[in-house]
Amino acid sequence: MSDIVFDFGRAERIGLDEAVYCQMKSPAQIDAILDGALKKSAGLLLTRLDADKLAALLPAHREQIDYCPISQTAFFGALRRVTSRGAVAIVAAGTSDASVAREAVRTLRHAGIEASLIVDVGVAALWRLTERLDDIRRHPVVIAVAGMDAALASVLGGLVSSAMICVPTSVGYGAAEGGRTALNAMLVSCAPGITVCNIDNGYGAACAALRILASAAKMRDMV
Repeated sequence: MSDIVFDFGRAERIGLDEAVYCQMKSPAQIDAILDGALKKSAGLLLTRLDADKLAALLPAHREQIDYCPISQTAFFGALRRVTSRGAVAIVAAGTSDASVAREAVRTLRHAGIEASLIVDVGVAALWRLTERLDDIRRHPVVIAVAGMDAALASVLGGLVSSAMICVPTSVGYGAAEGGRTALNAMLVSCAPGITVCNIDNGYGAACAALRILASAAKMRDMV
């Protein structure tokens, strides 16, 4: 389709593959993108792909898709082998935040990074977090995913020395304002040096982690 210009050179420029954001795309547009990927023998990550849109894709394309309904992400075509384990921990405050956390997990896995996922350690029962602190601290990069008051980001930011990437989620009601309260809480955190992504942006957090890991690898090569 003439309205689609896929960026196959992005990985070479910045080290990150282009992902296909499916939420505002029609099944026909997604099919056209997948046809283009097949011609290039390129594997793709698809995000925000709901089950109805998946079902409307061409059968030949669906056969090559690995779909996660929780995160609404899909791997199309060949998947990279795992090249790194233990570098990134994704810590989610509650099970309600799991969709965003798993979007980050799947984005990293598509890039060959196998992340550790730790869920339901919100500060409402602080002992659940303290019991997992040793596990979390072993990871040089931590992605904290939390909605409501997003207190997890500040608490973790004061307890671990890892690079901290925080993702507010739209979980909550009333004054949570669709994630704006969580976003503001993370932005004004007194824990120094934390990075904050957009609401529900597990994909963006994973890409930030990939940039950190790539920079660390370059620094090692320079020594």
